[in-house]
Amino acid sequence: MKYKDVPEIVLAFEQVNALLTKEGSPLPANDTELLAVFEKWSLEDRKVTPLKTIQGVIWKQGYEAGELVGHVYEDVASHLKNWHDKYELGIFSSGSVEAQQLIFGFSEAGDLSQYFDYFFDTNTGQKRDWETYERIAKRVHLPASKILFLSDVVAELEAAQKAGMLTIQLVRPGTEAGWETIAADFNEVEKMIY
Repeated sequence: MKYKDVPEIVLAFEQVNALLTKEGSPLPANDTELLAVFEKWSLEDRKVTPLKTIQGVIWKQGYEAGELVGHVYEDVASHLKNWHDKYELGIFSSGSVEAQQLIFGFSEAGDLSQYFDYFFDTNTGQKRDWETYERIAKRVHLPASKILFLSDVVAELEAAQKAGMLTIQLVRPGTEAGWETIAADFNEVEKMIY
């Protein structure tokens, strides 16, 4: 596949130039330098849309070929199925919408993407900006106070709370508790919402 035949990649490359210009960084002179920018951002774990778009295109090939499988914790599948019958569910990730759909569509527990009504990525805004959560509330046509936001990242919880959302920190293995309301898994979340 040639990248110039894939519209998402062409757009991502254009977004790189716009982002570098905004940051005052030199623009890549050729494809090799452009790929070096993506590699640098990947190593830095930058949460920027063009990088996430490129990762999504690569992941799509891997998932569809059966080379990749999305990891989910044991409690996730049953709760998503149950909650989908009662609530509208959404994901907000720094990974592209397509990457989210692939991870959940090709998960260890089968296709879980069907249980989500909404997918949001950095095209909606940055995860640590409270205005982003206001945009999400508008798009789902709910007051922010009626939305429960789960995250393991305190700065994201702060932003969502500032926008008026209810918040719970998911403290999975490797995550440090740092929020007023915490849950170790979806079983604990369920006890809190009923």
